[in-house]
Amino acid sequence: MVDETVTELAMLELPFGRRASVREVKFESGLRMVRLVLREGRRITQVDMDEPSARELGRILIESATPKSEPG
Repeated sequence: MVDETVTELAMLELPFGRRASVREVKFESGLRMVRLVLREGRRITQVDMDEPSARELGRILIESATPKSEPG
């Protein structure tokens, strides 16, 4: 079994009864990952990302959540 230390960073209640959590995972080797856990009913999807991937996902989420100004 792989030794890992998991720290909960955020928990979000999403529309339609879904939940998302963001966790920091530190492995015994020193590797650090960001774990995104999505829960939809009984279905659970878990994705581990390295720092560059997590930053890129964050950038994309911020851009997509930012209203675009319409040409006027």
